[in-house]
Amino acid sequence: APIKITSDGKQNTIFNGIPDWVYEEEMLATKYALWWSPSGKYLAYVQFNDSDIPVIEYSYFGEDQYPRKIIIPYPKAGAKNPTIKVFIVDTTNTEASGPKEVPVPAVIASSDHYFTWLTWVTDSRICVQWLKRIQNFSVLAICDFKGDSNTWDCPENQQHIEESQTGWAGGFFVSTPYFTSDSSSYYKIFSDKNGYKHIHYINGSVENAIQITRGKWEAIYIFRVTNDALFYSSNEFEGYPGRRNIYKKQCITCNLRKERCQYYTARFSERSKYYALICYGMYSMGHFFYLELRVLEDNWELQSALQEIKLPKEEIKKLEVDALWYKMLLPPQFDRTKKYPLLIQVYGGPCSQNVKETFSISWITYLASKEEIIVALVDGRGTAYQGDKILHAVYRRLGVYEVEDQISAVKKFIEMGFIDEKRIAIWGWSYGGYVTSLALGSGSGVFKCGMAVAPVSSWEYYASIYTERFMGLPVESDNLEHYKVRILFLYNVHFQNSAQIAKALVNAQVDFQAMWYTDQNHGIPGLSSKHLYTHMTHFLKQCFSLSE
Repeated sequence: APIKITSDGKQNTIFNGIPDWVYEEEMLATKYALWWSPSGKYLAYVQFNDSDIPVIEYSYFGEDQYPRKIIIPYPKAGAKNPTIKVFIVDTTNTEASGPKEVPVPAVIASSDHYFTWLTWVTDSRICVQWLKRIQNFSVLAICDFKGDSNTWDCPENQQHIEESQTGWAGGFFVSTPYFTSDSSSYYKIFSDKNGYKHIHYINGSVENAIQITRGKWEAIYIFRVTNDALFYSSNEFEGYPGRRNIYKKQCITCNLRKERCQYYTARFSERSKYYALICYGMYSMGHFFYLELRVLEDNWELQSALQEIKLPKEEIKKLEVDALWYKMLLPPQFDRTKKYPLLIQVYGGPCSQNVKETFSISWITYLASKEEIIVALVDGRGTAYQGDKILHAVYRRLGVYEVEDQISAVKKFIEMGFIDEKRIAIWGWSYGGYVTSLALGSGSGVFKCGMAVAPVSSWEYYASIYTERFMGLPVESDNLEHYKVRILFLYNVHFQNSAQIAKALVNAQVDFQAMWYTDQNHGIPGLSSKHLYTHMTHFLKQCFSLSE
């Protein structure tokens, strides 16, 4: 029979075992906040208290005569954040013991802070990770169950502090540890003294950390730790940051199908006896292997069928400006002596990556194949897996270097000789919409038009965890000018952003087009998505004077 563990949950106020909005979206990236111990004896969960958080209200129009009002606790930059507590329940004796709170490390508890993740090591040992609100200081605490006092103890000598002097801690999130069979030592990815993310082995305090990987490349993800092996992915091979290969001391995948695939992930069986390699490589729809690399499934029939479709040619190269990498989709019958219109697809958010050796078919594939529009993607400063110097260049200055790098790239593309400099556009979604808007308003003169989908218009309106990770608190005088930004063109995030953009454009007497999608979320799915891409196609063809 079910056993009720908590009784204080309250809608939009107290969340037990599930994250509130800001934690789900910007910290945990999960819909759950509870974790079972290895044997199921204990259950750990997080309580989120949103009592003092300001709310955002919007209308859901639906089909009824009156719209329904949606209310969500939504901490914007600088606002009150949720308070959190970590509890552990003995599921074999819930009535006698009740939930036991895990203490917050003193160095963290003295100021505003976040919970970032929980890892069970054994039934009597957990690892809890915490982060200061400023997000450049992280603490990993190992806690043990003390039976004599029926409490969880987290001694200071079992804490690992990760602190960044140049930006925020971690990549997009602070990495999680992978414990060895001794239940004490573990592997973790964090920046080395040269500013590259690498795997470190920690046995005891951080002073004993041993660097396992090293070089001017980055370890990206630890898949599995066994008694005799460490499996991880990195972009070490031949210096291309957009590659992903799997390593076990030596590279397993680098030369497996070198020309067809340089982007892998892996899935392991429960006891790590077998693993599957999944390829997302260029012009490949995925190939699956197990331990001896015997082919389980091979899509050669599909590959053959694709030969009949005129797909664009993809090129990934290093741009001769600020060491930027770009990916360019060229029309199937590309002729270097002709002049082609150019569309820049931009995202550019901190720790993102657009330029990677993966294969996909999307709207930009259609534009290159059918409309003979060259599409280029550029990873500028602030993007991932090239070291902290590039990653942290945008720290407290969002919307500056990302825009400069896109404009610099366009000028280099024009020098290649096959770009029609009078027909260049830019578009992006979410953070890409933000960069698009700034690029259009920059006065560079290189863009004839642009499309910003779901852009942020001011970081004052956006969520605390995300915004403050990269911008600090808005009360700090040195970055106020970058909180309030100029903006241009639009579609949909929280409507406040679009409304403020539209008002500013009207006040400046700037001509623009706008489209909104009723009752749709940030991803604008389904029929709305089809409408969006059709609408943008018409707009782009009109901008480039292409026949319908």
